Amino acid sequence: MTSRDLVDGRLKFRHLTLLTAIAEHGSIVRAAEALHLTQPAATRSLRELEDLVDARLFDRGPRGMTPTRYGTALVEHARVVLAEVRRAGEHLAELREGQAGTVTVGTLLAGTSVLLPRAVASLKRERPRITVVVREATFDVLYPQLLAGEVDVVVGRIGPSPEAGRVRSHTLYHEPIRLIARRGHPLADADHDLALADTVGYPWILPLEQTTLRGELAAVFDGHGLPLPADRVECTSILTVRALLLATDMIAALPELVVTGDDRLVPLPVPLEDVRRRVGTTLLADRTHTPAVRELLRHLEEEGARLRASLTG
Repeated sequence: MTSRDLVDGRLKFRHLTLLTAIAEHGSIVRAAEALHLTQPAATRSLRELEDLVDARLFDRGPRGMTPTRYGTALVEHARVVLAEVRRAGEHLAELREGQAGTVTVGTLLAGTSVLLPRAVASLKRERPRITVVVREATFDVLYPQLLAGEVDVVVGRIGPSPEAGRVRSHTLYHEPIRLIARRGHPLADADHDLALADTVGYPWILPLEQTTLRGELAAVFDGHGLPLPADRVECTSILTVRALLLATDMIAALPELVVTGDDRLVPLPVPLEDVRRRVGTTLLADRTHTPAVRELLRHLEEEGARLRASLTG
């Protein structure tokens, strides 16, 4: 088989939808049900596809069907193709309807509390018929969704890309990281700067290991000759972090804007000058954006400019 064999007209859209459905459901029976096909029709389509690519795409076992290495590779491309076709349909619908559309945003901690809510609120005031779907997760979870077209844009901290050239990032502002505790915490009323060593006797809330901030904090502790706190919780949910901070003497390292305006939480006088985050957007480099996505990006840019001024003013 050559690369041209897949564009000679024999590969059908139904082949791709069936392929991804089997990968998702792990069974040709359940895939057929999801696509409203008969099992014989689904089996026939899978056989056609395997004949076309001249490879077995799934292994059949007691726990269902799992993709072979050829199946895994083809599923990855099929998901991107299907996502782009859906995006084309949305684009055409938006052109017909004018103000409508859907944009799916993946958000990281740094974008969750201020930037994204403000941008979405501003967008909805202008375009109330645009639907915004928000998925909060760590970057290692959102990145494959971005590549597959399941997420239009990731908003939050910008870090190194796992695959240079496939995505492009745009910085909106730089945000300091502060050590945060509840008002009334034993360290909160210090009238002088504290050292990081002063905090290790208290429990900590640390980001998950796969986050960039966790690695930077580990480097800060190591630079001060300190181990990471043994008494710790690992969490990136701001609601859980805030509840723990208010109920205990825990300390957390958080982006400054996450706690701005929260009069029950205060920054501790512990310098962390070396830990700042670039906050912005990450998008697939070669993707054509729908009008809804472009509108959200415009509002993110505008709100980012306001936040940049407030952080440097």
